[in-house]
Amino acid sequence: MKDFGGLVHLFACVFLFNFSSFIVIPAITDVSMEALCPGRDQCSLAIYLSGFSQAMTGLGTLIVTPLVGNLSDKHGRKALLTIPMTVGIIPTVILAYDRSRPFFYAYFAIKMFTGMFCDGSMQCLSLAYVADKVAESRRATAFGVLGGISAAGFVSGTLAARFLPTSYTFQVSAAVAVLATVYMRLFLVETDSKGDLVYECSQPLCPASSSEADSSSPKLLPIKKVPSLRDMICLLRSSLVLLRAALVTFFVSFGDSGLQAALLYFLKAKFQFSKDQFADLLLIIGIAGAFSQLFLMLPLTRIIGEEKLLSIGLLASCAYVFLCSVAWASWVPYLASLFVVMSIFVHPCIRSTVSQKVGPFEQGMAQGCMTGINSFASIISPFVFSPLTALFLSEGAPFNFKGFSIMCCGFSSLTAFTLFITMRETHPVLSKNTRQQQV
Repeated sequence: MKDFGGLVHLFACVFLFNFSSFIVIPAITDVSMEALCPGRDQCSLAIYLSGFSQAMTGLGTLIVTPLVGNLSDKHGRKALLTIPMTVGIIPTVILAYDRSRPFFYAYFAIKMFTGMFCDGSMQCLSLAYVADKVAESRRATAFGVLGGISAAGFVSGTLAARFLPTSYTFQVSAAVAVLATVYMRLFLVETDSKGDLVYECSQPLCPASSSEADSSSPKLLPIKKVPSLRDMICLLRSSLVLLRAALVTFFVSFGDSGLQAALLYFLKAKFQFSKDQFADLLLIIGIAGAFSQLFLMLPLTRIIGEEKLLSIGLLASCAYVFLCSVAWASWVPYLASLFVVMSIFVHPCIRSTVSQKVGPFEQGMAQGCMTGINSFASIISPFVFSPLTALFLSEGAPFNFKGFSIMCCGFSSLTAFTLFITMRETHPVLSKNTRQQQV
């Protein structure tokens, strides 16, 4: 870890934040259904509320994240990281106090609004911070390591949830969220000061000689204004690769959001999964993702390159979703989760591609733009998949295929793969000034 220098503290913050966020996931389905539909294995109200929350959170994230990312280009990553890490504490405190129906509704409402600041901003700002510290040629690996640290937090949180009683799960989550925020404020080193950005974008994971660093460090001026939709469209038009990356991101996120909203309720209805079974499944997914990003991504990137790795990841994502949708026994989802070893490469490779196509003072806006596209997909997805999931899990389904909505998520991933294989750069990347002159 010594090669990562100042990134170590960021990784610690990301680990603690994800631990706090994911420790509640195995329990939240049972808590929701117990509050809304006690004693039942299927609850359309819980599915619709989950989808509504996802859509509203995505809408807020779409608006907030590009703004937060761009403001971090000017005011610093650490200053803006304070927002998602602080507001993320509030919802878990509510369920830590009580999990009855009134408190669940209070949690639901506040979680929906705090998610607008937390869900996209933490990822966007972490990626931008890494981009400030790492050379272009190593960013795919660095983003993979960041994803691996996030997955490690996911695994640790899920493992803790597996053995903790539900009553303590939310208390531990709130305590760790507070610890993460305090740690970030005390130890994380800012990459820039207000108005005077310290250029560190060319610093590799393993630092090169000072002469190499000096020769690759252009002096650019930071962005001084809030990004508009026009700026983001102009950014995507600057390169066909950026445009195709945005489309691939949309369809991948569209399918992922649908899967996230439907899978646990599908397993609850078909195989009567409970908190412990959810935790076991999420543990396998998290361990596979963490191992893959921490130990496999670097050698595979060097051997086959980012493009082929992204292609493999998209195919693995399709296989995972399709296999889950036709699960005929309770062990099938556990087997399908092994495909996460490869599907986890998708987002780091896309983010690395985007990072390499923009300048050092556009990293926040670029990553925020991609996160905004993720959020836009999350807005639309519940309107498609929540009704499908509720319909095919109900007794009034048009035909007996409980996993139909999940299979539709797989077709979204397949569309992303189809778009990716046509991705080609047909013209040179335009500088920021050139893009502004063209608009």
